[in-house]
Amino acid sequence: MNTATLSLAGSHYPVAGHLTEPRWMRYLLLLMALGFLALFLLAPLLVVFIEAFRRGAALYWQAIADPDAWSAIRLTLLVAAISLSANMVFGVAIAWAITRFQFRGKQVLVTLIDLPFTVSPVVAGLVFILLFGRNGWFGDWLGGHDFKVVYAVPGVILATLFVTFPFVARSLIPLMQAQGSDEEHAALTLGASGWTIFRSVTLPNIKWGLLYGAILCNARAMGEFGAVSVVSGHIRGLTNTVTLHIEILYNEYMFSAAFAVASLLAFLALLTLALKSWVEWRTGSGQEPASS
Repeated sequence: MNTATLSLAGSHYPVAGHLTEPRWMRYLLLLMALGFLALFLLAPLLVVFIEAFRRGAALYWQAIADPDAWSAIRLTLLVAAISLSANMVFGVAIAWAITRFQFRGKQVLVTLIDLPFTVSPVVAGLVFILLFGRNGWFGDWLGGHDFKVVYAVPGVILATLFVTFPFVARSLIPLMQAQGSDEEHAALTLGASGWTIFRSVTLPNIKWGLLYGAILCNARAMGEFGAVSVVSGHIRGLTNTVTLHIEILYNEYMFSAAFAVASLLAFLALLTLALKSWVEWRTGSGQEPASS
C-alpha cells in the first residue's frame, strides 16, 4: 500500500496514500481559498481606502475634522472604554465563579453567557426601549427623576455592554478550566489571602487570555451598529457613534465623507487583527514562550 509522510510537531508519521491528495488538488484548494479571501475580504477593505482618498487628501481630512465626526469618534471611544472596563471586571468574575466553584444553576449561567450571540442586536435594542423608553416598564420612574436612558448616551452604553458581554468570559473560561486550581490551592495552604492569590497566581496565568478577550470585546464595541442604532435616536453630536455617523453620511449621498470615516474603522480593524495575531503568537498553544 502506498504511504506518505505526515509531519506533526517535528515528528514524521506514515500516512496511507489514499488519505493524501494529489498536488494539483492541493493547489486548486489553495487558490480557491486565496481567491475567496481576496474577493470577499481584501477587495472590500481596499475599496474603502480607495474611495476615502479618491477626491483628495484635503476632502478626506475635512470629513475627519468635521465636528459631528469628532463627536461620534469621542462617543465611540468613550463607550468602548466603559464597555471594555466593565466586561473585564465581570468577565473575570464570571470565569472565576464558573471554573472555581460548584453551585446550583451553574449550567444556566454558562448558557446565559452566550445569549448575546444568539439574540439579534436589533432585538436587544428593542428590549431596552421596552424597559427604559418613555412608555416602558421603568419609563415613568426615569421620567420622574429626569434621567434619560433611551435616545441618550446611557442607552448606547447599555446596548454595547449587552452585545460585548460574552467575549472576555468566553476567552477565560476554557483557559482557566485547562489550568486547574492546583497552584491556587497551594498558595492558600501557605496562608495567602484571596486577593494575593488572584494578583500573584491567577492573574499572571490568565493575562494573555484576558488580553485576547479584551481585544475582541473592544473591536465589537467600536463596530457595533444594530443595537446602538435602535436606542441612540441618531442625534447628531450627541448619540451618534462612528458607525451611525457613517450611515447618515452615506444616506445623504456624501459618499467620500462616509468612506473617509469608514476608513478609520477599517484601520482600527487592521490594528485589532495585528494585536490579536500578536497575542496568539505569544500564547502559542496556551503557553507563553520563555523570554530570551
